[in-house]
Amino acid sequence: MTGLNRRAFVTVAASAMAAPYLSRQARADDAIKLRCSLDTAPSHPRNQAIVDYLGKIEEASQGKIKGEVFHSGQLFADLNVTKALLQGQVDMAAPGTWTMTGLVPDCDFCQLPALYSPPIELFRRCADGAPGELVNKQLEGKVRSHVIGRWLELGNENWYTTKKEVRSLEDLNGLKVRSPGGAGISWRIAFVHGIPNVTPWPNVPLALSQGTFDGFVSSDESVNSAKLWEAGVKYSYADHQFYANYIPMVSDTFWSKLGEAERKLMRDVWAANFERYRAMSAKSQADARAAMQANGVTFVDPPADQVEADRKRMVAAQADLIRDTKLSADIVKLVSDTVGSHS
Repeated sequence: MTGLNRRAFVTVAASAMAAPYLSRQARADDAIKLRCSLDTAPSHPRNQAIVDYLGKIEEASQGKIKGEVFHSGQLFADLNVTKALLQGQVDMAAPGTWTMTGLVPDCDFCQLPALYSPPIELFRRCADGAPGELVNKQLEGKVRSHVIGRWLELGNENWYTTKKEVRSLEDLNGLKVRSPGGAGISWRIAFVHGIPNVTPWPNVPLALSQGTFDGFVSSDESVNSAKLWEAGVKYSYADHQFYANYIPMVSDTFWSKLGEAERKLMRDVWAANFERYRAMSAKSQADARAAMQANGVTFVDPPADQVEADRKRMVAAQADLIRDTKLSADIVKLVSDTVGSHS
């Protein structure tokens, strides 16, 4: 074999041996990167669901879509993440409905008295039905994002306090109460004669320990994943005042990078898994309550007749809620029709 032929042979052989590596490297270089912002801890069920979802997307797309989750508000708090989606600063988020009422007031339909301490299936008829569809359509226009599927459940929201045990809504009179956001939750705090305070979730532990507020509205799992008994939480009034949900969205900027096959994949993978994610959240809420009790948190569960009496008082003041939250007549009617036809 001549020197020229030997060199040619070695070059071809080396190229053949390197081909699998180069192919993998090319796929990695060509991958569409997806950055997702969440402001809860990695142990939170929302974070676990989104991490699982993005892992399945990467596998199903054979590495073409590669996701990265930024936990604990490393990029944005949920109160600010819709602006980041709008401006293309982040590719994906799953903010709570209550954090987006400034852009889409109809997200606050969850706070209507008809949905105070709701049976889960009844609320799902609203979230998965016509009221949820209207909210999704409005969000997609206002936030310039695409809702990838049905909402991710967090669970029942309750009252939590540091010094005063609450045994009825009257016991909240005069307390400074942190709201996670949204006019509807602030309305309810004011309705029980509390003083609303809106603080981003990542700042809650320090604010609690410093006495910035006396209590707050949240869920058992959110309290548990942040270990807020270490910041002074001692009591919970578990009235299940609303059923909290996150809305999974990707920005239009990111969506435009995908072909129709990749878009369908993202929708299909979510549709195949959201029921499991909802079940994961339900289990985590039950486990969280047990963990909180083990760490000294005392729970009060109001009887059904007390909840019903409180709901009736809120219904009587519903016109004020609708005015303050700027709910549209369309969303109020859709919720009324959905609840009324299945009550």
